[in-house]
Amino acid sequence: MMLVLGLAAGLWGLGWLLRVPVALRLAALAVLWAAIILAHLVLPEGAGLRQTLGGSAAGWAVLGGAAGLVLIYAIGLKHLKARTTPAASEEGPFRQAELDRYSRHILLREIGGPGQMRLKSAKVLVIGAGGLGSPALLYLAASGVGTLGVIDDDRVEGSNLQRQIIHSDQRIGMAKTQSAEIAVKALNPFVEVRPYQRRLDAEIAEALIAEYDLVLDGTDNFDTRYLVNRTCAKLGKPLIAGAMTQWEGQLSLYDPAHGTPCYECVFPERPLPGMVPACAEAGVAAPLPGIIGAMMAMEAVKHLTGAGETLAGRLLIHDALYAESRVIAVKRRAGCAACGAMH
Repeated sequence: MMLVLGLAAGLWGLGWLLRVPVALRLAALAVLWAAIILAHLVLPEGAGLRQTLGGSAAGWAVLGGAAGLVLIYAIGLKHLKARTTPAASEEGPFRQAELDRYSRHILLREIGGPGQMRLKSAKVLVIGAGGLGSPALLYLAASGVGTLGVIDDDRVEGSNLQRQIIHSDQRIGMAKTQSAEIAVKALNPFVEVRPYQRRLDAEIAEALIAEYDLVLDGTDNFDTRYLVNRTCAKLGKPLIAGAMTQWEGQLSLYDPAHGTPCYECVFPERPLPGMVPACAEAGVAAPLPGIIGAMMAMEAVKHLTGAGETLAGRLLIHDALYAESRVIAVKRRAGCAACGAMH
């Protein structure tokens, strides 16, 4: 039996060297297998050739059945990929390299080719290229979001590198937006990056946010958070906002244009000075921004593709110190200064 298996392996290898099509190589192995089964059925029991071939057809039947199942599975998987994958052509929506890159997304029933196309056509603005913006930008780029805007007025410092994984030691002193652009383009050259090296303020907020389909806010100051929320509410833009300090983080998707609360509905008043210290004052566990930032990117992918259930109308709170997460329902607040006019 081992002699026959060696012969089969030799035939396959020879066919590979001669570049014989896979279908013909499979056909040759099928003929060999059929000949072995026929020999067992025709030759008398105890014949020398039958003994050489294993003595019984049962083992070969099982082997052939297993090989057939594997072949059927492979053909079925190829057929499924053909159904869910957009056509690759010079004029098609995706290049072959993009199809290879996003194949694991396209295989997901909830995303598929149409969902990946929505990601490619989406424009997402990430406010802040720090702890939360770093993982969010990287995963949005890896997911295939076509246009990524990033706004930040800061420069890379050594103390950032403990958690802001989009930057590197070699880029200390560089503008964070420039550093982020380098990292994103290195990860996915098919993504367009629009860096804005400045602070987001009331003068530009409305014009800038109007250009994008979705906003992710990863800033660490309340002035910017409330400005971003009010601008998004006014323009009807969905907002994914995250925050974290020490060991705990939170995030939600705020979309009052579609009946869910805005950030100010949930947090109508700013905390008193010193009540919520920044990371520079209170510290933060290095992986925590990665956890919350990756969750923000996940919510963005779900929102843009229509997959699953997002955090719209729900607030997720993650306690990394005790490995606990909980989700609480949040509602719109009558008289909200940011979105009350939409009631």
